[in-house]
Amino acid sequence: MNKKYRTGLGFDIHRFVDGRKFIIGGIEIPFEKGLFGHSDGDVLIHSISDAILGALGRPDIGYYFPDTDEKIKGIDSKEILKKVMRFLKEDGYEIVNVDSVIICEKPKILPYSEKIKEKLAEITGIEKERINMKGKTTEGFTRGDFCACLSIVLIKEK
Repeated sequence: MNKKYRTGLGFDIHRFVDGRKFIIGGIEIPFEKGLFGHSDGDVLIHSISDAILGALGRPDIGYYFPDTDEKIKGIDSKEILKKVMRFLKEDGYEIVNVDSVIICEKPKILPYSEKIKEKLAEITGIEKERINMKGKTTEGFTRGDFCACLSIVLIKEK
């Protein structure tokens, strides 16, 4: 039996601000600033969630988690990804793999990549070997006051 495969692309960006924790992939990374947002600002989880939703042909996370909803202000982004994973299962799909690029000048992401992959594997229920992520800088082309992430996922019918 042939399985249907679909890909999705997700992107998110938030600016750094004082007084917030820097959360990436569901873990806190020591840094003097955090990411501004209605949620915890986790650009990695947001971009993965949007990639999954895109592969399913559904609206983006802003549709399900609007920044105008005060009841979800400060929501832990892991909860967003958990809900998106429920959509994935309801629609009869599973993740084949995830590949992400985190773009920020500071801090360095590489030292935390294994811990991040472990957390993402825990949330998604897939092996961490099917999750890839890397950190990139803009080589000084920007002021470095933001963090962005681009993710692609491949899903298949169960």
